[in-house]
Amino acid sequence: MKRHFLVLILILTVSISSHGQGAKGVRIGYIDMEYILQNVPDYLEAKNQLELKAQKWKTEMEAKKNEINKQKDNLKTERALLTKELLAEREEEIAFLETELSDYQQKKFGPTGELVVQKAVLVKPIQDQVFTVVQDLAETKKYDFVFDKSSDMTMIFSAKRFDMSDLVIRKLSRAANRDKKSKKELKEEEIQEYKESLEDNPTMLERQKKLDERKAAREKQVADRKAAADAKRAEMAEKRQQTQDQKTAKKTDGTAEKGTDGDNEKTDATAAKTQKQAAVRDSIATNREAARQAAADAKAKTMEERKKALEEKKAKAQADREAAKKAREAKTTKKDSVPSTPNNND
Repeated sequence: MKRHFLVLILILTVSISSHGQGAKGVRIGYIDMEYILQNVPDYLEAKNQLELKAQKWKTEMEAKKNEINKQKDNLKTERALLTKELLAEREEEIAFLETELSDYQQKKFGPTGELVVQKAVLVKPIQDQVFTVVQDLAETKKYDFVFDKSSDMTMIFSAKRFDMSDLVIRKLSRAANRDKKSKKELKEEEIQEYKESLEDNPTMLERQKKLDERKAAREKQVADRKAAADAKRAEMAEKRQQTQDQKTAKKTDGTAEKGTDGDNEKTDATAAKTQKQAAVRDSIATNREAARQAAADAKAKTMEERKKALEEKKAKAQADREAAKKAREAKTTKKDSVPSTPNNND
């Protein structure tokens, strides 16, 4: 309680001192370390692995405890049958197992046991990251004090707008995924972080607002100058076009009457020449088409004659083969039909 009163007195003293000097009020923020750890994937994964180890240790302890209870039950049953020496030996063995179980429990789950040590090793790197992020945020957002809500200090009430926990989680997540993102995504994150830093810093926000207004004014001035230059160029181009149109109109009016007859004759001659050229082109095209058709007919006729001659040749060869075959067959038949000469001795 003394610690809490000292902290409150310190805050009130600094606040009163700041108001007495005409400065702004003290800026105070807080974080919830437990909430942050529960939202850090690396911590949750390591915590699950540690819980699996703890469960394994508990299972081993339970097995040792069951073994001790079993030996106690056996000793209770066999006590009347044992000598004093055997009874003392069995009790000593059970006491040794109980001591071993107690030592094992202290080694794994005691105040300085493996579970506590590994949990501290697990939490410390993330706590260091959180402390670094909190320091950066405190400097950027001009916080005077930042407390940990989950620590020993009791906070009876804390407004949500002073909670920096979600902002710290976003910072940690961005840092963890920085290697997996492109340059464009990293640039967008920097812009977002800058905007977030402006939200809680009125001085920087006002300064950025003035810079934006100056930038907008410069851009408007440049746009106005460009629009005026474009309008001037368009006006000069329109004047040049009007002057050219006027010159063309005067020249056309002066030569219209003189050139009417000549233009008509020239037009007729051009039309006749065009018709003649078209007739020549049509004649040439017709002759070419007729020549192509005649060549195609001659080629088709030649192919037909070759085909016919080939068929006649095949037919003649077939007839010759048939005739030769018949001749061979007739010769063979004649030879078989001649009777053999009788023997005189008979």
